[in-house]
Amino acid sequence: MNSKDSNLHLALRIAIVAIVAVVVQEAVVSQISLFGATADITTLVVMATGLLAGSMAGAVTGFAIGLLVDLVMFQTVGVTSLLFITVGYWSGRMRELRDPSHGLIPLGLGAIATAFTGIGMAVIQFLLGVDAPVSFLLIQQIILQVLVNCLLALPVYEVVRRFLYRALPRDPRARRRHAYTTSLSPLQRPSERLGGSRMRAR
Repeated sequence: MNSKDSNLHLALRIAIVAIVAVVVQEAVVSQISLFGATADITTLVVMATGLLAGSMAGAVTGFAIGLLVDLVMFQTVGVTSLLFITVGYWSGRMRELRDPSHGLIPLGLGAIATAFTGIGMAVIQFLLGVDAPVSFLLIQQIILQVLVNCLLALPVYEVVRRFLYRALPRDPRARRRHAYTTSLSPLQRPSERLGGSRMRAR
């Protein structure tokens, strides 16, 4: 599969993920209350896609899911997209720059993404003049949603990973391991390197 086909395959799978995430969120998850709060799997899906596929894919997924959420919820179009683009982009940047390998990274990143989305939505609504006063109850709701999303972060990440796996770009860790194994090791002594070069010359 060439690069163009691979990108198209990934885009198609991301589109399916976006639609399914919004439908499941609005039809099922939003109807279930846990600890007095409802989970938000759309934020987790955006985070997971960015962490798996990179910053550009994460930002595009964030825009698409945010737009669908705004349309379904009859909210101001673009508000959720703005927040989700940020979540998807920076989740992808973490993958590209920090190369996270710890199994609990999705949990921590999911908590940060949920808190950012909740606080960001409250701030934007306040700036737009929406009648949604900032109060202790709102802060409590955000904290509870962060806790609930922490419980779902790893399962959601695993579901997204399994669905996108065949279309994902090559893991940067694999690229580095390949580069390391196909080049001279920095731990080799100069005499060993010269010896290897002479053997190849012969």
